[in-house]
Amino acid sequence: MDNKAVGRRIKEARQEKGLTQEQLAERAGVSPTYISVIERGLKSPQLDTFVPVCNALGVSADTLLTDVVDAAALASSNEIAKLLRDEPPEKQRCLLRMLKAAVTKD
Repeated sequence: MDNKAVGRRIKEARQEKGLTQEQLAERAGVSPTYISVIERGLKSPQLDTFVPVCNALGVSADTLLTDVVDAAALASSNEIAKLLRDEPPEKQRCLLRMLKAAVTKD
């Protein structure tokens, strides 16, 4: 596992939520030092720590493990499908055009 990439994603998610390392640590039930070590990629979070961190950040595990787990791409595809499914057909087509435009290479 790429500890630095996972740590970077945890840090980015924490900052997007406006949390300090101390606040995340408190919510996840770990020490701030441990959060720092994980964010710097010095250690890989254990599963019993990783799940509470995901929950505290309000993100899915596959979001933090993108490029680490092969199934992450499938999970992202499933999430996109769920979002589209809840919208009316006209909006689905519009969103699909936007997505295609975003990934089309020149």
